[in-house]
Amino acid sequence: MTTVRPFPVVASFETTAPPAPFTADALASQQVPPRNWQVPGLIPGTTVTTIDGDGGTGKSTLGLQLGVATVLGKDWLNRKVRKGRVFYVSAEDDQDELHRRLNDMCVHFDCGLEDLGDLKLWPLDDITELVALDEQSREFGPTSLWTELERILDDWQPFLIVLDSRADVYGGDEVNRRQVRRFVSMLRQLARSLNAAVVMLSHPSLTGMSSGSGSSGSTAWNNSVRSRLYLSKPALKEDGDHDPDLRLLSLKKANYGPETADMHLYRKAGVFVTKEGATTTPLDRTAERNRIDELFLQILGVMTERGQTISPSPGANYAPAIFARDSRAGEVRKPAFVLAMNRLFDSGAIRIEKVGPASRERKQLVAVSAS
Repeated sequence: MTTVRPFPVVASFETTAPPAPFTADALASQQVPPRNWQVPGLIPGTTVTTIDGDGGTGKSTLGLQLGVATVLGKDWLNRKVRKGRVFYVSAEDDQDELHRRLNDMCVHFDCGLEDLGDLKLWPLDDITELVALDEQSREFGPTSLWTELERILDDWQPFLIVLDSRADVYGGDEVNRRQVRRFVSMLRQLARSLNAAVVMLSHPSLTGMSSGSGSSGSTAWNNSVRSRLYLSKPALKEDGDHDPDLRLLSLKKANYGPETADMHLYRKAGVFVTKEGATTTPLDRTAERNRIDELFLQILGVMTERGQTISPSPGANYAPAIFARDSRAGEVRKPAFVLAMNRLFDSGAIRIEKVGPASRERKQLVAVSAS
């Protein structure tokens, strides 16, 4: 991870020169340009979208899932996406947490982490503020971290930029209309210069949560962006019954597309799926995890009998990678075996043994029942 310290405020923020005025009849000889979408109807391209979400609803998961879908060219919540490179700024989760979440998503999308070479991650969980307010000069503008972001994006040329979250990267006054509009303008200039969609995740205020609007701070946040989504937990039923995995995704603002109905989503094995994709029950998911755990132990047992060294660490003998290539694996891919290995470690069903002389000592995975 690139470490950029300190973060002096750049007092001058240069905006692009305005276009020259023209009369409307000049457009008569030109074709109407098509609308650029990252996700048709929800997330427009070359501009800024916000996804607001109550704490713990899973907006970071939703944003990262959009990034993975974009890289793979797979559907996101049953909607097509524009395939391309992604840059994901994570100011809330460190590399280990991103690793765990991405592995869950690889299981969902039936791919491996090695297929995500076009997803670039920048974990800034201990370094924040792309823009800030200098308390002495009262100047508001980009920090040196913003300058570094521009350099990386110019080199990476992504189709999608995700900022997680607004509270971490925005160091200005939440209710100052001028500062808010300036920050969103900076993001919009980035989007236009790269022909990319910018998605910013944020937390609503208590008022925004209670009203159901999902908003917070100045109204300029809502007015300055072109699309705004709100992820929330549905209200409790009168009988108190509540599905903890159920979420509601609402389109609160859509400048470029038609208003769409609220989407009911379910959190399933580390990703979000639509109601149509949530046909399995918790009991079904538990049975599937148990099946993969048993399959892991079965393949491990066979290879141990052969005298083959199986390693718990990534490398030539990495267990999940080898098991995924085994004929017994069927449709089970490496990410699912990674999760199985972690579960089996936690349950004590497998452990690590050191084998070989001290000069060439290596780690070997063994089943506890077979030791």
